[in-house]
Amino acid sequence: MAYSTVTRRQVNFGLAAAGSLTILSRRARAAEINLVHSHNLPLESPLHKRASELWAQVRAQTNGRVDVKVDRGSDGGLDNLMKGGIAFVTLAGNGIAATVPVADVQATPYGFRNPAQVYHALDGDLGDYLRSELMAKGVYAIPGGCFENGMHQITSNRPVRTAADLRGLKMRVPGTPAYQDFFKSLGAEITTVNLTRTYDALKQGVVEAQDDPWDVVELFKFYEVQKYASITDHSWSGYNMLASLKIWQGLPADVQRVIEDNTKQFVALQRADNDALNIDLRRDLQGKGMTFIDADQASFRASLGAFYPRWKSHIGARAWDLLEGQVGKLG
Repeated sequence: MAYSTVTRRQVNFGLAAAGSLTILSRRARAAEINLVHSHNLPLESPLHKRASELWAQVRAQTNGRVDVKVDRGSDGGLDNLMKGGIAFVTLAGNGIAATVPVADVQATPYGFRNPAQVYHALDGDLGDYLRSELMAKGVYAIPGGCFENGMHQITSNRPVRTAADLRGLKMRVPGTPAYQDFFKSLGAEITTVNLTRTYDALKQGVVEAQDDPWDVVELFKFYEVQKYASITDHSWSGYNMLASLKIWQGLPADVQRVIEDNTKQFVALQRADNDALNIDLRRDLQGKGMTFIDADQASFRASLGAFYPRWKSHIGARAWDLLEGQVGKLG
C-alpha cells in the first residue's frame, strides 16, 4: 500500500513522521495536503461508500486543498497510525484494545441492547473517556466518528438454540482474549482467524461457526458456507475513525473543523445505512438458504455473573461505571 508522504513547502507543519503528509507547491487543482485513510471492508460496504463521500466533500469544502485517498489494505494498523505512518484508520474496538483496553467496552457481552443505545454512549461521556485514553497513546479519535457494524450474531453449521449448543463448537471469534473468554466460558473452542480468511476457514472446516453482524455475513458471503443463523444479539461492534495525533496536530485548524464536521455527517448516514441493512438482511439471507433461529438469550446471559468481574477488570472501573450509567446495572 502506498503511504502518505511528506515533502517541504514554504510552510512546515512540523510533522516528525516522514512519509505521512504531502504538502505540494501551489498548482492549479493540486491539493496541498495529501493523506490516506485505510480500512479493510469490501468496496460494497456502506462504510467504504460513505467514507469516500466524506473525503470528497472535505476536498470540495477546502477548495481542493485537502485530498484523502481511501485505501483498503494492510498498512492501517494502530501501531502505524501512532507512529504517523498513515493519517486515518477505521478500527473496531477489538482492534484497539490490545493497546487501549478500555476500547473493549464497545464489545461488552450483553452490555448494549441496540445500536441507538451505543450511539448515545459513544457520542457522550463514554466516548469522551475513550478518546482521552486514545489521545494518551498518540491517537486522535474524531468526535462522533464511530461507524456502525452492528449487533453480533452467531452463524454455524449446526443449530445453536441455547448456550449449551456452544459446547465443543469450533468457533471463530474476533477480538481480545478477554472477549473470547466469554465464549470459552460457555464451552466453545475458540480459534482466531483474520476476517478476510474466515470464509476459507469455514469452508475447509477449520472452524464451524463465527461471531459477527449480519452485514459481515452478507459482505463476506459466509452464507455460502454456513447453514444456521442464530439471533443472539450478544455484543456490538463498530469502526472508530482514528487519526494519527502527530498528523492531526499539524493540520490547519480550519481543515480540522471541516474533517470533524463531515465525519459526524457521514458517520450518521452510514449508521442509518448499516442499521437498515442489518434489518433487511434476515430476509435476504433466508432467501440464500440460511435457517434463522431465535436463540434463548437468557441461557447466554446466565454465565455473566461469573464473567463480568473479569471483564470489569479488563476494561477498568471507570469505563464500567460509565457503561452502567448508560445501560443500567449489569450482572
